[in-house]
Amino acid sequence: MRNKLTCLMVAVAASLPALAHHSFAAEYDSAAPITIRGTVNHVDWVNPHSWVFVDVKDAEGKVTTWRCETAPPNGLFRRGWTKNSLKEGSEITVEGYRAKDSSATMSARSVVTADGKRMFAGSTGNGAPALEGDDQK
Repeated sequence: MRNKLTCLMVAVAASLPALAHHSFAAEYDSAAPITIRGTVNHVDWVNPHSWVFVDVKDAEGKVTTWRCETAPPNGLFRRGWTKNSLKEGSEITVEGYRAKDSSATMSARSVVTADGKRMFAGSTGNGAPALEGDDQK
């Protein structure tokens, strides 16, 4: 019994990284580009992908919190991001691709701050459509 339990625990532990990381095409629709505008709720600097949470208000005033998947922390840092790049409550525009399940989730390609600064947020190596002039690898 103990041997079976050990094997099960090893199998579960070995599968966790595979479950955590996915290709763009597995989750997002390259034919469904989307742009959202709202305020930063918070940013999670975590691996394998960081997340920007954005509160978006519709015409009736209802707020939906969008989950915007970005590159991992190291990838964002190499593109000029810091933990202070997006402050809670600041206005931003996020461009990317909608999740296939139609949830309020997207793969973020770029983030534009209120002062017009554009920051690359995605990874070109994950199967997402390339952006014009995108030479980031």
